[in-house]
Amino acid sequence: MRATNPSVALTQGVRVTVTSHYLREQSSPTGHRYVWAYTVRVANEGEAAATLVSRHWVITDANGKVDEVKGPGVVGNQPQLAPGQQFQYTSGCILQTPRGRMEGTYQMVREDGSTFDAIIAPFSLEMPVDLN
Repeated sequence: MRATNPSVALTQGVRVTVTSHYLREQSSPTGHRYVWAYTVRVANEGEAAATLVSRHWVITDANGKVDEVKGPGVVGNQPQLAPGQQFQYTSGCILQTPRGRMEGTYQMVREDGSTFDAIIAPFSLEMPVDLN
């Protein structure tokens, strides 16, 4: 299993880092099913607490088909991150093409009620060409 180079974005003290890897054992190229796992680390490097309240993903396959996913929190959590804390989780994505990309935002709320969107920088979903 080989992970991609991480995507990294820093927004108002919140650093979002994502790596992805192709799941050969769950994929079926003959059935146009390509599966990836991606691991996200959200780290609060700022000076004020922030809570991740919702997500907005934009997923684009190699044919240009775009799917958007919006919802509360991540993996059933709405983590509150004090300065210096981080939250990490792994999720998955299924495409009908051997490559694509994901990007998006996490909607964050500060203790004073102010909000901002923490950027999730684009990252590639690529089936390795050297699969034997």
